[in-house]
Amino acid sequence: MFYYHGTGVVPITNYGFVIDNRRCIGCHACTVACKAEHDDPIGVNKTWVKYIEKGEFPNTNRNFSVMRCNHCDDSPCTDVCPVTALWEREDGIVDFDTERCIGCKACMQGCPYDALYIDPETSTAAKCNYCSHRVDSGREPACVTVCPEDAIIAGDTENPETKITETISDQEVQARKPEKGTEPKLFYVDGDEGSLTPGTTAREEHYMWSDAPSSIEVQGGEREDFDVERAARSLAESDVTFSSARGPAKEDTRTDGGCACGGSCGCGGNCKCGRDDTSLASDGGVTSSSATSQTEQSTDNRNGRMERAYELLHEEARRVYDIGESHYMSWGWEVYSYTWTKSISAGALLLPALLMLTNIIEPNAGLLGISALVSGLFLGLTGLLLILDLEQPQRFHWVLLRPNWSSWLVKGAYIITAFGGWLGLIVLGWLLDLGVFVHPLALVITTILATATAIYTAFLFSQSKGRDLWQSPAMPLHMFVQSLIAGAAVTALLGLIAFDQLIAPSRVALFGGLIAHVALVGSEIFTPHQTEDAEEAAARITRGRFSQPFWIGAIGVGIVLPLVALVAGASAPLIGGAGVLALIGLFAFEYCWITAPQTISLA
Repeated sequence: MFYYHGTGVVPITNYGFVIDNRRCIGCHACTVACKAEHDDPIGVNKTWVKYIEKGEFPNTNRNFSVMRCNHCDDSPCTDVCPVTALWEREDGIVDFDTERCIGCKACMQGCPYDALYIDPETSTAAKCNYCSHRVDSGREPACVTVCPEDAIIAGDTENPETKITETISDQEVQARKPEKGTEPKLFYVDGDEGSLTPGTTAREEHYMWSDAPSSIEVQGGEREDFDVERAARSLAESDVTFSSARGPAKEDTRTDGGCACGGSCGCGGNCKCGRDDTSLASDGGVTSSSATSQTEQSTDNRNGRMERAYELLHEEARRVYDIGESHYMSWGWEVYSYTWTKSISAGALLLPALLMLTNIIEPNAGLLGISALVSGLFLGLTGLLLILDLEQPQRFHWVLLRPNWSSWLVKGAYIITAFGGWLGLIVLGWLLDLGVFVHPLALVITTILATATAIYTAFLFSQSKGRDLWQSPAMPLHMFVQSLIAGAAVTALLGLIAFDQLIAPSRVALFGGLIAHVALVGSEIFTPHQTEDAEEAAARITRGRFSQPFWIGAIGVGIVLPLVALVAGASAPLIGGAGVLALIGLFAFEYCWITAPQTISLA
């Protein structure tokens, strides 16, 4: 393949990997060679082998899968990295520079494959870089060189004469999570579903020979609350073709020689659904029986698929060897605290500005100045939390000085910097008794900056393709609503101090915000989700380990009690108390929303 560049036509090179599972013996030579080549510390791995066992003695088998970076053509880690520590080379390799990394862990959230980790020695992110230093000198990656069975194939996927291209063309290959749109370039020959789809096997806390003596080890990250019935139903409703485990096929009842159910019941030709019917089979073949039982056959087909799905899930596929997951809780209390303080900062100024702009209350420079002061205090706390979350906090300014403009971390940093500067001007104007900032044009600027501060994190979360629950299109609106709730709580408290005119509009804004919050929570958590990971994360919030903080904190304390208080009366103390309860509930919701998706196994 060629493309035009500058003065002429040059060849395209696009490196990738193929893992031939028919050859892999699970010897871990690739893991050892990788660690030796890169001098990686104990407890972390750029390449590792996962073991999956299936069946019951004596009918058992073990499958090996080599796991590593997919070097995606559309790599989410490079998009979200704020300082271009990750980048896609012209030859398709996704490379990494530890000297630029600030340790924000956004790349770990963006990667759907758990390919990145924090190196305990450098306190920066790290991953497989295709041994780019070896490739640049004309050699193959260390894992390829050392594999005793030639199970790892590396090469240029654009060159039709390479072994990797021939293998991809001649063999049926699988990739991990192609639905993410990342265009991964790590392919598996004879890939096993139990290995490639992490949710099909339970996550254990310990494995044979793999207990890591560092904080990188998973903190009890097993796949909790695994609902076999729901998993079987989801599998049965999919378009997966089930193989048979019920012995050799017998004579079927179709005139075209196929199974009467089209194979959808997994009967392997020993079909018992619709034996006496003449109806269309699910793949278009005609059965030799009466058409009067089409409904019964369809029901039997569904029941057969459900039964076979349940059997497959009970083949006791076990993850018997793996490594501690790197992504587990990579964004902790600093992040869900920062989203909460940011909502308060944005809302504390947004709501008074909107009330003045719409003439619900009279423009008041003193009120705007105090609101800006409160907003500034919480914005400063937000910045502090963001810096505390970095593994390299001394490099925090690189987000502004070495920006990657595709990352919403960078865009957000500039937004909150502009907002902070505007807050300083408002406070200064208040102290100097200047009324310019209550002018309608200034109020419009205030509203725009506060709104941008409130919602930019939604776009950052949407770049985190590893977290399916965060891909909600309603997230920007939800964050705006949360900032209005926080703003109403702050203005209600200001009404208790000196600004009586805020009490009534604060009550209305708080009530309306909570109602909208309920609707958005319902749309994001209780409606059907497009992926199994999003469904599982929502289930963990509503009925798993996060159910108590969600139902008691986010719903009970944060929504029900404030609404009851607001309906019960219009006194300033009651409204102020409702605002405090709403803030507590918002914090509980942020904790559940940000933490639960990070407990889902990615690899």
